[in-house]
Amino acid sequence: MPTSYSSYFYPLLKKHTTESEIKWLDSIPKDNPNALMTAFVKAPRFLSKTIIQEDVEDQNLIPNLPGFQVNHWNLVRLSRVWFLGFLVTLSKDELIEKIETLFDTAELNELVALFSSLPILPYPQVWLPRATDAVRSNMGFVFDAIALHNPFPYQEFPELAWNQLVLKTIFNEKPIQMIYGLSERKNQNLSISLISFVKERWSAGREVPANVWQLLVPYLSEGELYLVETLFKSRREEDVLAASLICSQSELNSYQLLGTKHPKFLEEIKNGKWDWSKLGNNH
Repeated sequence: MPTSYSSYFYPLLKKHTTESEIKWLDSIPKDNPNALMTAFVKAPRFLSKTIIQEDVEDQNLIPNLPGFQVNHWNLVRLSRVWFLGFLVTLSKDELIEKIETLFDTAELNELVALFSSLPILPYPQVWLPRATDAVRSNMGFVFDAIALHNPFPYQEFPELAWNQLVLKTIFNEKPIQMIYGLSERKNQNLSISLISFVKERWSAGREVPANVWQLLVPYLSEGELYLVETLFKSRREEDVLAASLICSQSELNSYQLLGTKHPKFLEEIKNGKWDWSKLGNNH
């Protein structure tokens, strides 16, 4: 039987609810799928939109589900995902029917909760088409729910869909450091698209987020050396730092030599003061 992760949510719910709110949550029969679905829809009537604030940015709420975070969710979203966690005890066919019904009738905030719940639902391949469709969504909150602090794409997306997610995050100037598994799933095809992106942005006189370059490091050839030389000439310190990180991590002699010509950050990089995670998402 698939694992229910709902018990991990309850302490947070209890901490962030009023007496009347937790009383309502407790009143929902957890073994009644229809009651859970009704509560999923009606949650905003009984709960506030209190923001979940926990000092858990670098910790996993669920130990064997790395990358799953609920920090900065609101109480309604957290409660809805908690309700869905009880449905995993249903048979496969019944679970799929219930979740698909919720998807088909969902409004915006319900969609956000549904996509947020995908990491805790069994049968991930069933939800994969909906998840990849969400990447193409024009609804920003829906896109954020699947793309940011959600381990489902890292675990389940094929390369093409993964690359589309990363590229859209960059195009929309959202923080790529919030994509779980970003470094682990960088790939040659993504780097080709990003090199084109860099050239287009620079041709239009626009800047490129400095931490985008981390996705190119293993794939930059001699032919792209001039791009890094251009970075070193930038007025933005984060661009110069990105160029220094590229040169310090490249296995090509030409990049290493270029780095020695611009030593400003090299010693600090060697000492561990700077890496891509500390570069942030500056523009």
